[in-house]
Amino acid sequence: MTDQPATSPRTTRRKPRRGRRVLSIVLLSLAVLILAIGGVGWWMYSSLDSNISSVDLDKAIGDNRPQKVVAGAQNVLVLGSDSRAGANGELDHGDVSGARSDTTMLIHIPEGRSKATAISIPRDTLVTRPECKDGDGKTVPAQKRAMFNSIFPAAGPACVVKTVEQMSGVRVDHFVVVDFAGFKELVDALGGVTVNLDKPISGAKGGLKLDAGEHKLNGTDSLKFVRTRYGYGDGSDLGRISLQQTFMMAMLKEIKKQDALGNPARLYTLADAGTKSLTTDSELASLTALADFAQSMKGVDPDTMETIMLPVAYDKVDPNRVIVAEPQATRLWEALRNDQKIPAAAKDSPAKG
Repeated sequence: MTDQPATSPRTTRRKPRRGRRVLSIVLLSLAVLILAIGGVGWWMYSSLDSNISSVDLDKAIGDNRPQKVVAGAQNVLVLGSDSRAGANGELDHGDVSGARSDTTMLIHIPEGRSKATAISIPRDTLVTRPECKDGDGKTVPAQKRAMFNSIFPAAGPACVVKTVEQMSGVRVDHFVVVDFAGFKELVDALGGVTVNLDKPISGAKGGLKLDAGEHKLNGTDSLKFVRTRYGYGDGSDLGRISLQQTFMMAMLKEIKKQDALGNPARLYTLADAGTKSLTTDSELASLTALADFAQSMKGVDPDTMETIMLPVAYDKVDPNRVIVAEPQATRLWEALRNDQKIPAAAKDSPAKG
C-alpha cells in the first residue's frame, strides 16, 4: 500500500470535527443497564448476552501494547459506526460505503472514578496506521498519512485501538462501538425523546426541519437531529455539538422519567435495544460485565465531564487535513497515562474549530 492520504483532497478547508453523538448514546446505554442493577431478576436478561458482538483485543493486537501505569484508572475507546449499509442505509441519506468511525473518543476514568475526561480525535487527522489483522485474520499493511476515520473500515475496531495505543502510549482497557441503527431502535424503545429548541433547524441538505420550541422525536428524526450541522446556527460542528448535548440530556431525562425498574417487560425492551447497538471488547461482552462496569461509573457525573479535542494543526501538504500538534499532544497523553490533571498547555490546538 502506498503512503498517501486515504481519501481524495477536498477543495475547502474544514474545521476538525468534535462530535459528541457517541457519548450520548453510550451514556444512555449504560443508564439503561444501571436501572437493572437494583435486584430485578437479573437472570431474566441473560438471553440478551447474545445481542452483543465482541472482539478479543489481546488476540487481535498481540503483546505489543503499552503497560498500564495506574491500576485503578480506566481508558475506554468509544467509536461511532456511521455505516450506511444494511439497516443503517435505510435511516438517512448519504453515500458513505463501509462503516466509518466518524466519532472517536478516548474516555479516561481516573482512579476513584469520580470524574471523567473525554479526548476527541478529529476524523480528518493524518496518522500512521500500524500493521493489523482484520476481522477475518487477514494482514492489513501499515500506512503512513492514513486519515484516522479510514482505519475502522480498513481493519476493524482492534486496529483503531492499536493505532491509538501506539500514537499515545496509553493502554486502552475497553472499547465500545455503537451503530446508528441501534441508536434509532433505542430511541423508539423509549417511545421517543422530547427536545426543546432555542432556535429553528432549517432542514438544509435534506435534513430535519423544526421550528423553535418543543418537539417529540422518534428514532429516525432523532438520528437526523444529532447529525444536523448545516441547517442550525452557523452551520459548524459547534452547532451540532450543542444539539447533541441537548439530545443527550433529553434522553437521560426520559430514562429517569420512565419507571423501567418497576416494569420488567419495559426494562427488557430497552435493554434489548441497547445491547443490539453495541460491539465491545470480549471482557465487556456480557450483560453482567456491562452492568458491573456501569455500576462502577455511577459516581461519574456527565455534567462535569471534561471534553478535550486532541491538539491538531493543519497539514502543510493538504490543508484540508490535520496532523497531531506537538508538544501539546505529548503532554496530553503523558497526563492520561499517569492519571494526572491535564495541563492547560496540553489543550491548545492550533487548528481550532
